[in-house]
Amino acid sequence: MNDAKREAIFARLKEANPAPTTELNFSSPFELLVAVTLSAQATDVGVNKATAKLFPVANTPEAILELGEEGLKEYIKTIGLYNSKATNIIKACRMLVDKHDSQVPQTRKELEALPGVGRKTANVILNTAFDQPTMAVDTHIYRVANRTGIAPGKNVREVEDKLMKRVPKAYLKDAHHWLILHGRYTCLARKPRCGSCVIEDLCEYKEKAVD
Repeated sequence: MNDAKREAIFARLKEANPAPTTELNFSSPFELLVAVTLSAQATDVGVNKATAKLFPVANTPEAILELGEEGLKEYIKTIGLYNSKATNIIKACRMLVDKHDSQVPQTRKELEALPGVGRKTANVILNTAFDQPTMAVDTHIYRVANRTGIAPGKNVREVEDKLMKRVPKAYLKDAHHWLILHGRYTCLARKPRCGSCVIEDLCEYKEKAVD
């Protein structure tokens, strides 16, 4: 895929959705950190239901530490892997209090040092909370990047690196939101909705679905 076609793809995605953002509900970097940690192998809808009850009670590291691990589990037990997630969140809160003045750090190295925070989670926080141009490659972005030809790669990191290099700079900050939403609602895994896709004529997928 050439640069002109990539430019056209992101121009259309922007026109269709000028201000994309995460579908996780949050009102602070810390709330986003908790929500993204909970979202692994869970739906945003399920996470939002849990945090709608949790955050009014505890939305700071100190408040969650006060709840304790068992108390936290009561709020997140509807979410998959909640036991290990509760453990990681409590440990992360302790680190935030002890090492970061209860503030979510703004560097990848410091974020990835927090329990339960991997590269993808760090990328989401850096981008969505701190407006840094990062690419949090999940299954949706991996599929869309490969299927369309925007940035094909054999693994998540390869796709991330190619997207960072090939997405036009003007679109880089919002690109991962556009790609996630495109994969979630249009470029579906089993049967992409090619007939209602705003970039169908630019996409290089050879087996386009007929609606």
